[in-house]
Amino acid sequence: MDEHNWLAKRFEADRTRLRAVAYRMLGSLSEADDAVQEAWLRLSRSDTSGVQNLGGWLTTVVARVCLDMLRSRRSRREKPLGEPQVGVHVPDPIVSRADGLDPEHEALLADSVGLALLVVLETLSPAERLAFVLHDMFAVPFGEIAPIVGRSPAASRQLASRARRRVRGAATVPDADLNRQREVVDAFLAAARGGDFDALVAVLDPDVVLRSDRGAVPAGASREVRGAPAVARRAAKERARAARPALVNGAVGVVVAPRGRLLMVLGFTIRGGKIVEIDAIADPARLRKLDLAVLDD
Repeated sequence: MDEHNWLAKRFEADRTRLRAVAYRMLGSLSEADDAVQEAWLRLSRSDTSGVQNLGGWLTTVVARVCLDMLRSRRSRREKPLGEPQVGVHVPDPIVSRADGLDPEHEALLADSVGLALLVVLETLSPAERLAFVLHDMFAVPFGEIAPIVGRSPAASRQLASRARRRVRGAATVPDADLNRQREVVDAFLAAARGGDFDALVAVLDPDVVLRSDRGAVPAGASREVRGAPAVARRAAKERARAARPALVNGAVGVVVAPRGRLLMVLGFTIRGGKIVEIDAIADPARLRKLDLAVLDD
């Protein structure tokens, strides 16, 4: 086996892990794939004869690529032409059948990386996000993180610490029981389909927040709605037609797909039997890029 083929084989063995790192860093499946592909291009052009830990080297390369992408995103502020930036960017979801994740998705979501956590990560600075993801999720030592972010190991530790406090303060961990989640989501759908405002309010946390991407709301409408009455009014208006349960980042969520045409994905965060967060993704360009498994009724 020549060196190129050996490198390709080693890279493929690390691809799923590298994609997981990039997804947590970027919250976008397509951008994560771009970052992983860039890592392969850099590997294929590099002299790795002196690299003792190729997996660690690749993780560093992916992290640097993601950091550059995050900084570029922040400088652009991802503001579509003619549209004000409202609320937090809703990350790309991973959608699977309601009866379980496929093995690739299980590996990608190994640490319960729900949409709620990814939304919190969106509020961090690029350096904070990198330090937190690499150290807390992938156990990369601060000595290796430091040169990536251009800080000392002690300063890198502080970056991760600040990020950790933000994540803990947001209380992003949902109820773990999928059966209980399904009961709550089914109650939400039944109330939405019936336009039952009171039943919707009953299943929503008083401080529930609904975040939508630009494809999920009419032009000029708010992309972030807070409070049970406001969210219930929005849900009752939509009526949840053609909606059915699915797993969205490992939690029970909803896909809206009339006649098999995907129109929207809803991710739910449920705590204490109440819906505390809803993330709506309906931008056609984003939906086309989703890594969708076959969705069963």
